[in-house]
Amino acid sequence: MFRRLPDLADAPSVTLTVDGAAITARAGDTVAAALLAAGHAACRETAVSNTPRGPYCLMGVCFDCLVSIDGVGNRQGCLVRVCEGMRVETQRGKRVAGR
Repeated sequence: MFRRLPDLADAPSVTLTVDGAAITARAGDTVAAALLAAGHAACRETAVSNTPRGPYCLMGVCFDCLVSIDGVGNRQGCLVRVCEGMRVETQRGKRVAGR
């Protein structure tokens, strides 16, 4: 469903990990865009029903792209650009305070 624009296909790439697995993203991508491009449709599960949720608005309004980035939870993946060595974890259910 999501594909790269052909005129940007030669952009430099960065490597990050998502739930412990390495993926390659284009420099300048947001975390949410990198997840979608790598085939990760969901980046969190809701706190009440554990329903999978994925990026929806991609502009910081809906909060469906919440992930943990480098140990900091509840980050909006659509507002954070990827960088080399970044560690991203999908959020499962309710987040525990202090983690």
